[in-house]
Amino acid sequence: MRERLEYGLLWLVVKAIGSLPRPLARAAGIAIAQAVYLLHARLREVGMRNLAIAFPNKTPAEDRQILRGEFTSLGRQFVEVCRFPRYTRENIAKVVVYDGFENYERAYARGKGVLFLTAHLGAWELSAFAHSLYGHPLQIVMRPLDNPYLDALLQQYRTMHGNTTVDKDDFVRGLLSAMKAGQTVGILMDTNMTPPQGVFVPFFGIPACTASGLARIALRTDAAVVPGFTIWDSEQQKYVLHFAPALNLIRSGNDDADVIANTALFTKIIEDYVCRYPNQWLWVHRRWKTRPEGEVPLY
Repeated sequence: MRERLEYGLLWLVVKAIGSLPRPLARAAGIAIAQAVYLLHARLREVGMRNLAIAFPNKTPAEDRQILRGEFTSLGRQFVEVCRFPRYTRENIAKVVVYDGFENYERAYARGKGVLFLTAHLGAWELSAFAHSLYGHPLQIVMRPLDNPYLDALLQQYRTMHGNTTVDKDDFVRGLLSAMKAGQTVGILMDTNMTPPQGVFVPFFGIPACTASGLARIALRTDAAVVPGFTIWDSEQQKYVLHFAPALNLIRSGNDDADVIANTALFTKIIEDYVCRYPNQWLWVHRRWKTRPEGEVPLY
């Protein structure tokens, strides 16, 4: 019953916001997000702790400004997800434009598959959605939501224009199959993991247990790893999907060392983007929760 009530409430909010004109919807979404910021003390606590870890030289006031910016970013993205059914190939350029699309094209043309390296930065839900509307559907690695009704709703929205999902529980098989077929798979790799699925690499100078699957698959299949992030551009008043050139993987001949080295490389790229757009990253996630053996908890 609780799951049905949660679904019914969120369905009403999604449909109501999705029916509003975009400026009004955006204002409503940001207002809801800022209300969550004010009311959810635990999220504020985690966010401030993460900011203190990442930016030890910033003042608490500066950290709070970044954190409030993150909630604005989340509210803005939530609105766009609500409006997914209204977007088409003809109007998506009013919302998301490309920068560096040629980098993706070159990587895809190799025919060995593309691993779309991304993070919970900017509007990550718009990345795959807009890419599919532009005619380039991909597969998305995702963990099912705990509420099956909400999970079905989100999957419906994510897969409206040809995208498909890869369950995290079938991660390796799904990625190997996709790379063999020369397809594209998007992977969010900035969440806390636990060994053996994760390895410890630096993130803002602090060891962070990070998913190693992307590095393992890339080294095994020779797929192209292309960083891609959808960032809000306040001057253009739209999102920009940035594609960087495909990465040169580290290959020393030591498989285990190469997995760690390339996972560190991928994480450093994410860190650089977070530093450039700090108020668009998901600071409320306990990124450093898993600690190396013997280290004290950070939360």
